This record gives sequence, structure tokens and C-alpha cells, in this order.
Amino acid sequence: MKQRNLSLHGRRGLPVALAVLLGGCASFSPDAGTGVARDVAFAELNKDVVKITDATGAISAKARVDQLLKQPLSADAAVQVALLNNRGLQAAFNELGIAEAQMVAASLPPNPTLGISSRSGRFALEIERQIAGSIFALVTLPARAEIARERFQAAQLRTAETVLKLAADTRRQYHRAVAANAQVGFIEQAKGSSDAAAELFKRLGESGGVNKLDQAREFAFDAELGAQLAQARLVQRQERERLVRQLGLWGDELKFKLPGMLAPLPRLQSVKAIESEALRKRIDLKVARADLDALAGALGLTNATRFVNDIDLLGRRTYDRGRSLSHAGEVERETSRSRTVELEIEIPIFDFGQSKVVQAEQTYMQAANKLAEKAVNIRSEAREAYVGYRATYDIARQYQSNVLPLRKIIQDESLLHYNGMLIDVTQLITDARARILSNVAAINARRDFWIAHTDLKHVVIGGGAGGGGATVAAASGGEAGGGH
Repeated sequence: MKQRNLSLHGRRGLPVALAVLLGGCASFSPDAGTGVARDVAFAELNKDVVKITDATGAISAKARVDQLLKQPLSADAAVQVALLNNRGLQAAFNELGIAEAQMVAASLPPNPTLGISSRSGRFALEIERQIAGSIFALVTLPARAEIARERFQAAQLRTAETVLKLAADTRRQYHRAVAANAQVGFIEQAKGSSDAAAELFKRLGESGGVNKLDQAREFAFDAELGAQLAQARLVQRQERERLVRQLGLWGDELKFKLPGMLAPLPRLQSVKAIESEALRKRIDLKVARADLDALAGALGLTNATRFVNDIDLLGRRTYDRGRSLSHAGEVERETSRSRTVELEIEIPIFDFGQSKVVQAEQTYMQAANKLAEKAVNIRSEAREAYVGYRATYDIARQYQSNVLPLRKIIQDESLLHYNGMLIDVTQLITDARARILSNVAAINARRDFWIAHTDLKHVVIGGGAGGGGATVAAASGGEAGGGH
């Protein structure tokens, strides 16, 4: 299809028409549309988000991040650092600014085109001036501007979802990193005790107090603990680096410290009407609804304009300047002016717009069905998240209240029986190994609970495992360092 040209001619009608249209044009917001994300972060997370646009804002955010990093990092502090310092989130804000610029552009009338042409001969000069634009674009401007506004609102919700997703991912990774610290700490304690026992067995073996078989069993147990400690330290460094990427830290900022153990189990929450709350609050569901509204507007526009594919109006003013010779042999100049108005309409002989309407309708129904599917899935995700939350709580509580106390009793009694020569070193090592495994499992169970706790919160508000949303690319650099 050829490019649509709207044609306007005359100097009086154009300014009046433009003045009317410009009265309803959109303008740029002071916060570049970040107000929705900021409000959601404060209401649902009790955290601040800032779009950094200048050096002053960057310095202020850096100062706050440095203040948070001075103390051992808590989960809430880690989320706040990520929301202030993650460059992927800033890129999402930039994307929102682009969406706002597109909305403003869509609300403006099309720019007219000015053309000047001339034709000259030996005794004649013809100058033609032309102003052209799209009448079709002007007529449909209000509808297109409304659709652009609805799409921008959807973009604002998507940015808010990105904020929630970053917060959820950061909190999960924080718990993984702290759990890795706890495992390293416990295995280091176990390795210290094992090293002392191995040294004792070495001396007893030299004096003949322990046979070589028991001595070898203790040495093997100590060596296995050494390998477990090395593996735990590797996981610790990996989980820390993943957290670093979420926080967007580098350089001296990598010296931040994490706690050595996970927070104790809280009281069990009784969650009622979680499905309805998720349907009411989920950001991704609001995004889908906003997209559907925009599509509905686009469908209405298609129905209204399907019989008018192209309308061109062309305004011309022509000057003809000619030269001729009089009977006396003198050169005479003549100037003539003419105005021409042309209207071009594409006649829908072969395509009456049915294809556009069917395509728009199917696109709308596709989005409507996806919205319905998302609503069903959200209900299921909410129930699943609560089941996971309750199950992981019970498992962690079982380890804390029953398994670990019993394992300690068993190991203490085994040591007494071994000192009384009632059992051999094999049983002592077996009980010690079982206690180590139980403690590691207890740490993992508490980690899984806190992750499930995060999932439960974000399955309601959005940004969780089932919430979808844009992926945040975090910026990081340098090497990890500092304490744990």
C-alpha cells in the first residue's frame, strides 16, 4: 500500500485544525511513568525504587547502598540494595521511558510535508508548492491515542512486575547464600572435631592403643569431611556470586557480610482466601487485562475504518511565469496563479477489510483466552504455593524439634559407650556421620521454608515463580570477597 498522504492547503484551516487536535495530545510525565512501580514497591514490599537520571540521583542511591552494606546484610536490606543498585532494573525503567515516548508520539498529529518543485524553459518558469499530510491519520488520532495510552499503562504494570520479580529473586538467592554459609560453618565445626579425633587416633595407634583398622576408619571419616567441606565452600562462593549479581555490586562493595545462619522459623501463617487475593493483586493478571483493553480498542478502530483504507488530500499552489515577445520586439512577463485540490480515495473493490477485522477479532479472542487461562493458573499457583509453604514449615519444624535433638542424644550416648568400651569406633563414626547429615538436611529444610515463604508472598502480588514477568539482567563485576 502506498504511503498515506494527508493533504492540507490554505493557511487558515491548518492552524485551527492543529490547535483542536493538540488540545488532547499526551505529554511526558515528570517521573517517566515510574510512579506505578514506585507505589507497588512501597505498598507490597515497603521498599523504595528510584530511576537514576543524573549524577545527583546516582550519588544519593550509592550512599544509601553503602550504608546498608556496612552491617551484616538482612533479607530486607538485600532487597532494598537490589532495587536501588540493580542496573537491569534501571534498564527496565529506560524501556518504560521509551514506551512513554511512543505513547506521546502516537497522540500527536502527523507532520505535514512541504514540497516545492519548479519547471523552467527558455521563456517560462513554473513554481509549484505543495503541503501534504494524512487525513486518515488525523481522523483516527483520538482512537489511536487512547490505544497508545492503554498500552503505556500496561507497560507501567509490566515494569512494576519487574520490580516485584527482582525483589523475589533477590530474597530467594539471599536465603540460598545464607544457607550455604550455615552449611560451611557447621561442617567446619565437625571437621575441627574430626581433626582432633584423628590426631588422637594417630597417637593411640603409635602406642598400640588402637588397632590399624579403627585408625584407618577414623582417618577415612576425617578425609571425607575434608571433601565435604571443600564442596560446601565451593557452593558458598557460587551462591554468594549469584547474590552479588542480583545486588549489582562490584569493587569494594563485594566486602559485604552475610549472617552465618538462617533466621529462626516464624509462627505459621494462616492464609485465608489466598486464591481471591491473588486474582485481585497479581500484577501479571493486571497486565493481561490492560493488554486486552488495548486490543479491544484496536478492534473497534479496525471496525470503524475497514472500508476506508486510504484517503489522500493534496493542496497545491502553482505560479506560472512566462516570457513572450511583443510586436515591438520587447520581452513581456506574465504571471498566473492557480490552486488545485485533489482528493484520492482507494476504492475497496477486492478487499473490503474483512481480513483486517477477522485478524483483529482472532487476536482479541486469543488474548481473552490467555487471560482466562492465566486466571485459572493463578488459582492453582496460589494453592500450590500454600501447600509448599505449609509442608516446608512442617519439615523444618520436625528437624528442629525432633531430629536434631535426638541425633545429639545418640552421638553423646555413643561417645559414652565408646569410652566405656561397649561399642567400637565404627558405630561411633556412623552416628557422627548421621548427625552431620541430619544437620545439613535441617539447614536445607529451613532454607526451603524461607524460599517457600517468599513464593507464597509473591504468588499473591506477582513476580514469583509462577508470575512470569521480564527477566532482569543484573550488572556485576570484579571478584567476590569479604566475610561471610
